[in-house]
Amino acid sequence: MAETDKPLLIKRYASRRLYNTETSDYVTLEDISGFIRDGREVQIVDLKSGDDLTRQYLLQIVAENESKGQSVLPINVLTDLVRSYTTQAGTMVPQFLAASFEAFQNSQSKWVENINQINPMAKMPGFEAMQAQQEAFLKAMTGGIGGKWPAPGDEPAPKEEEDLDAIKKQLGELQEKLSKMGK
Repeated sequence: MAETDKPLLIKRYASRRLYNTETSDYVTLEDISGFIRDGREVQIVDLKSGDDLTRQYLLQIVAENESKGQSVLPINVLTDLVRSYTTQAGTMVPQFLAASFEAFQNSQSKWVENINQINPMAKMPGFEAMQAQQEAFLKAMTGGIGGKWPAPGDEPAPKEEEDLDAIKKQLGELQEKLSKMGK
């Protein structure tokens, strides 16, 4: 197993400082956020008790990003999440969110793949960097839920094909409008 396949172990000391065990230095929440954006899994444990604090710190990173105006979660979603803690539906919410993010990842990667095939913009300088940034964002947002991205040769299910055809049609119409506007 490669070193980057293992979660990066971060130890929290009694002083609440976070220590990267791979590089033997202290890190901040921003550093941890960067590791995750780069596709790295992290595990944060309390040095004294051995308790896993990963969830607590990931939620703190999300809260800090939301408070800085980098809002990803709409108010109604946050409200529904709070409600799910007080209802019996709370036991189903994690599975629902995991399945939703997996479906989102699948459709997003198919969309990107199709754009590359039919969109001349895919040949523009910087497009690949933008695409890589988008994939990193999705991976960071989903925390790797749902496993790997589908391979380029994966065949969509019949319903996905219909959705894909509709998206292609809409994209074609938009490209037509853009080309008319450019003339």
